[in-house]
Amino acid sequence: MKLKQRVVLLAILLVIFIFTKVFLIDNLDTSAANREDQRAFQQMLSGLRMALDPRLEHTLQSPWEIAAQWVVPREVYPEDTPELGAVMHAMTTKKIIKADVGYKGTQLKALLILEGGQKVVFKPKRYARDYIVEGEPYAGYDRHNAEVAAFHLDRILGFRRAPLVVGRFVNLRTEIKPVATEQLLSTFMTVGNNTCFYGKCYYCRETEPACADGDIMEGSVTLWLPDVWPLQKHRHPWGRTYREGKLARWEYDESYCDAVKKTSPYDSGPRLLDIIDTAIFDYLIGNADRHHYESFQDDEGASMLILLDNAKSFGNPVLDERSILAPLYQCCIIRVSTWNRLNYLKNGVLKSALKTAMSHDPISPVLSDPHLDALDQRLLSILATVKQCTDQFGPDVVLVEDRMTLSHL
Repeated sequence: MKLKQRVVLLAILLVIFIFTKVFLIDNLDTSAANREDQRAFQQMLSGLRMALDPRLEHTLQSPWEIAAQWVVPREVYPEDTPELGAVMHAMTTKKIIKADVGYKGTQLKALLILEGGQKVVFKPKRYARDYIVEGEPYAGYDRHNAEVAAFHLDRILGFRRAPLVVGRFVNLRTEIKPVATEQLLSTFMTVGNNTCFYGKCYYCRETEPACADGDIMEGSVTLWLPDVWPLQKHRHPWGRTYREGKLARWEYDESYCDAVKKTSPYDSGPRLLDIIDTAIFDYLIGNADRHHYESFQDDEGASMLILLDNAKSFGNPVLDERSILAPLYQCCIIRVSTWNRLNYLKNGVLKSALKTAMSHDPISPVLSDPHLDALDQRLLSILATVKQCTDQFGPDVVLVEDRMTLSHL
């Protein structure tokens, strides 16, 4: 072989070697990321069947101290939570030492202080499980069971951005009235043989009380986030106007996402991807009422979008409000980790996982079967939406690698 041919052959082999090496490294990196996502998914599945157990392993701390230490800028609770069942057991059994009207808002709730000084928000049952809320997708009273289901979906999706929620039965006569403030106590009444209250809120009316079954009221309790983590409220960029005949800009401007990307905190950091994660979460649960959202204060866009107030969900299992997905289909980006998790949940896995996660809750069954079936159908719509984006722009543009190291020190 002539020298010139040898040089050409060596050059070709060198090019092949370089491309092969780059290709293998890229694939190894991708495979490593995918393996990490799969490991996290399998760990989540193995921890779903969570019994509410009073035992706290390997610690002398109270359940409230443990839960408070979990909170960091990007998580409300960590991936590995062996004490979660014990904390939620405390939420559903600890003695109520004070009851007051709920914090400001549009819907009926009560603020309870549990033994040990922990605040929780109590939302009462207003509907039977099979009741279908008609009208606008944000119509009706808050659904207490929706808060429970949304918390467990947050676990399943791997977001860990929703405060802890568990169902609880309370005796209004023996547990609430003796420790109630005058303001709350003044809203109590008896309707037939049932004890009721209507509280204080924007839409609270004496003519529309929440009533117990006799004295026993079913509800949900949401763990109050630690006071050392004050919240900051933001207007949601894809919020609705709530005015008939008046559309928000995102409802008619196809280039709206481009404008959002130029404004803080959506022009850098994780916030826009959090918005898209939240749109996926809200579409699955049927929540079209996220007009505002909260993050931790002074975060400069770095902390998570906290998934608070999910009670306007699971109202109508046959209504799929596609506009909830607007951040996804207008921006056409999604975290790789979110995309992987959604794919792992196909073929009935999501419904099965959520049913398992909620099986130990005191108010189980939390959701009716039609709502569980709707989750699997909505998941297919999300996957199809992402596919449309990748077909149009390519996976390299749509699938965004955004993995943050989360520490619990």
